[in-house]
Amino acid sequence: MVKAIRVHELGGPEVLKWEDVEIGEPNEGEICVKNQAIGLNFIDVYFRKGVYKAATMPFTPGMEAVGVVTAVGPGITGRKVGDVVAYAGTPMGSYSEEQILPANKVVPVPPSIDPVVGASIMLKGMTAHFLVRRCFKVEPGHIVLVHAAAGGVGSLLCQWANALGATVIGTVSTNDKAAQAKEDGCHHVIINKEEDFVARVNEITSGNGVHVVYDSVGKDTFQGSLACLRARGFMVSFGQSSGAPDPVPLSSLAAKSLFLTRPSLMQYTPTRDELLEAAGEVFANVASAVLRVRVNHKYPLSQAAQAHADLETRKTSGAVVLIPDSLIGSTS
Repeated sequence: MVKAIRVHELGGPEVLKWEDVEIGEPNEGEICVKNQAIGLNFIDVYFRKGVYKAATMPFTPGMEAVGVVTAVGPGITGRKVGDVVAYAGTPMGSYSEEQILPANKVVPVPPSIDPVVGASIMLKGMTAHFLVRRCFKVEPGHIVLVHAAAGGVGSLLCQWANALGATVIGTVSTNDKAAQAKEDGCHHVIINKEEDFVARVNEITSGNGVHVVYDSVGKDTFQGSLACLRARGFMVSFGQSSGAPDPVPLSSLAAKSLFLTRPSLMQYTPTRDELLEAAGEVFANVASAVLRVRVNHKYPLSQAAQAHADLETRKTSGAVVLIPDSLIGSTS
């Protein structure tokens, strides 16, 4: 038996329960991993609330972790006991001291990458990777707008877009987050509570608009984001922390011939080669200091409910990591 967070009913952070679970032994093509650090992401909140539907009920949330291989199933090559590996995405279930994973879903973690950093960078880093490198390929001269610029993904988007030569505009909710966004490469920072971001973007771009908007906020920013785009601009909606955007008639995109996409990491890393390429580029950019990972908050895994509450009330910035209780003290 191992300890894990379980969800028996959908709802607020209080539905996250700390329980004993039986995980069994790895079958063919699987490995057992003892988690060292677990990434917290807003998609975990969506599953807890039922915005996204878990395949089973009850379920263990979590889609990102770094750990040590403790057992390998039959037929496994290329992975061995003692390897440090990371995964992001499916299968869900990283809020656990140990978990069984398909061997083809994990990637090796370079020795230069601390487990806590690895657990905070896999899902968010590979998300930033496909957003700026594949979904809309950011190039020198582009002007990009990043909402929630001090968040886990937003922070990485600002750094990466800046490194690629773009002019970066970021929106945040507080002065402290504005300072962080500037450190992360934002050339212009807009505090939403003090300024209308549409008017400010119009001013910054001399009325021309931006080439791309990366919007993880959803309902509260969606229409404004469309208004910020220049002709043939790209609206990349990759989250909905404020709720699902209202439906958009296709005709509303016609005036500026806009592109609208709602991408998911899983569709950009469906093959082993694509997964290794994305993770490799993320780890390389961390190692070369192109990306600075801000692990601003660490919680014991048993306190996942508090971590969720703080994330949802915007009390966090940067990455949030959960540490298995038995390891508390060894990762600080």
